[in-house]
Amino acid sequence: MQRLETPQELRALLAQWHPEGDRIALVPTMGNLHKGHVSLIKLARELADRVIVSVFVNPTQFGPNEDFEEYPRTLETDALKLMRAGADVLYAPSVETMYPEGPDNASRITVPNLSSELEGASRPGHFAGVASVVCRLFNMCYPNVAVFGQKDYQQFVILKRMARDLHLPVQLVAAPTVRSETGLALSSRNSYLNDAERNTAVVISQALNAINAQLEEGNRDFAALEKAATEQIAAAGLEPDYIAIRDAEDLSMPGAGSLHLVALAAARLGKVRLLDNILIELHD
Repeated sequence: MQRLETPQELRALLAQWHPEGDRIALVPTMGNLHKGHVSLIKLARELADRVIVSVFVNPTQFGPNEDFEEYPRTLETDALKLMRAGADVLYAPSVETMYPEGPDNASRITVPNLSSELEGASRPGHFAGVASVVCRLFNMCYPNVAVFGQKDYQQFVILKRMARDLHLPVQLVAAPTVRSETGLALSSRNSYLNDAERNTAVVISQALNAINAQLEEGNRDFAALEKAATEQIAAAGLEPDYIAIRDAEDLSMPGAGSLHLVALAAARLGKVRLLDNILIELHD
């Protein structure tokens, strides 16, 4: 596995790969890698000949009171995990490389409407930071396919819209969420939780599964289902931010005949903000 830090190094390598017709996959990460990330790399390997994994803690997607400074940075451990997972390249650019004029003066990409609701309403500017850094990575790595985790589902929908709107020649793929034995969605921020808190946090996936069960039984009172899930999460001691049932394709409000849905949740447990979602396929 090669470790690269600049676009110039990447382009020199890509110049060797392209004449061979290699299909290239990109897995963008912020590091502190876990089994969920490894599953993305394995899927990327199935979809492409070469796999680039980026590790970059992106300052522009953190709000003023969020955990940018405290976010775990474990590059050497990450490098070992990537070697074992079969990545071809670890791309670890600096902030100066990604934002030559500084993060505050950087050009930004915004995806209207989708970026201002749900997670975007709670974290203004977050998705502009995500879209902007991912577009930069696409322009540096020239991937044919990019693999993301389903856990950040709204982010995935926004990035698909960005790629379509900007005519970027890259296929975006969402890999299923990897969970612990208890059902908790794996996340780098889970490292902030103690064992008792991890056990408590499982209520989020339990509430989403309860929504799924009710929908499969024919209940289409979306507001009541969201309310019941919110109360279930709050009763366990978490602070729910939102529970939402949306159309899986574009996150629009579903109708009684909608069949492809996603149930999304965000809640705080202490200082830790947790996200989860499940895709729901119904039948006529």
